[in-house]
Amino acid sequence: MFGSRGLCCCSRIWNHSLFLKRSGSFRASFATNSVVAKQKRVGTHNGTFHCDETLACFILRLSNRFSDAHIVRTRDHEVLEKLDAALDVGGVYDPQSERYDHHQKGFTEVFGNGFNTKLSSAGLVYKCVHFHAKSWLPARSIVMECLAKRYDIDSTGEIMKLSKQCPWKLHIFELEEEMKIDPNIKYVLYQDDRSENWRIQAVSVTRDRFESRKALPLSWRGLEKEKLSEESSIPGCVFVHMSGFIGANRTYEGALAMARASLMG
Repeated sequence: MFGSRGLCCCSRIWNHSLFLKRSGSFRASFATNSVVAKQKRVGTHNGTFHCDETLACFILRLSNRFSDAHIVRTRDHEVLEKLDAALDVGGVYDPQSERYDHHQKGFTEVFGNGFNTKLSSAGLVYKCVHFHAKSWLPARSIVMECLAKRYDIDSTGEIMKLSKQCPWKLHIFELEEEMKIDPNIKYVLYQDDRSENWRIQAVSVTRDRFESRKALPLSWRGLEKEKLSEESSIPGCVFVHMSGFIGANRTYEGALAMARASLMG
């Protein structure tokens, strides 16, 4: 239903009057590279718009968190990095940081349950909204337990390992305050259940900003595999995003080594 090819038929099955009613403020909020204070900001690409990102924005704005979101149309990575979410642009699929692109090399995400067509950005948003609804509250206890064990991972207490993949990003800020975590967490390690690689993700400065507390080293950014392993002197590296907010290694030990080296950098 939300595959890259099949998505174009969505316009035929929408309730047109409902869409127009709900999207009045949606259209008014569209802008190019603009900023609205105190609103969530969602990025999508500029230029010709398509059914995919339009539906993705619409679905995301049905959620409480993004109900009044301002849409920023840009392909500028520096602008996208500062937004609360990015749809159909940016070259990253990472639900934890609200990034929903499907154009990047190696993308394989499908809906599952017998549906094997690769998902578009709208499909990714729909799948993740459904996931969050079922996993949001249980995630709090998982994050709390992992925070309590942070010194078992690294003596600095600044690296957290997730025992189970879950939507941790918003919980961590609330729990750090409640548990009086000091120093705060710089990196979260978790296994990618799609590829079995281990991800290292830099925690953002605040829950409302994409900027990292401590991004991965500049010299690593944009590198992949052998080039990244050579530059970092850490075997098994997979990639580091050009903004430095996320990277991956084939093993947990490798991801942990990347986190420790980044702390020292």
